Amino acid sequence: MIFMGKTRSELREIACKVLYESYILDNAKIEYNIDELIKEELEIQNEFVESLVKGVRDNQKEIIKLANENLVGWEIDRLSKVDKAILSIGIYELVYIETPSVVAINEAVELSHKYSDPSVSKMINAALDKLYKKMEEKK
Repeated sequence: MIFMGKTRSELREIACKVLYESYILDNAKIEYNIDELIKEELEIQNEFVESLVKGVRDNQKEIIKLANENLVGWEIDRLSKVDKAILSIGIYELVYIETPSVVAINEAVELSHKYSDPSVSKMINAALDKLYKKMEEKK
């Protein structure tokens, strides 16, 4: 699917960049407006990017908890900020919106291939797969 000339994959990448920037600003204790960060990355408003960014931020505590439960030997806050953003988007899509699980996991892994080390891509894949399997068992 293409939105404003961009695929969902490209829009996820934009959401990842916005979250990454917000994590850096949070760490530096610099105030910012999330809508302004989104506007800096997009020519026009996009509901998908906004829903990913705001959804991750609104559910950050639960996302961190889920990440830490499903990462083996790691915690999300030990990951780089870009890896944290990628994993957070993957978890958000798996748990909170109706993105097909295979798509949510694959998109996160593809983003991690672009921005991360292969070992981190495997870690993200494993954590999301573990979360997905737990969710399936509860159904």
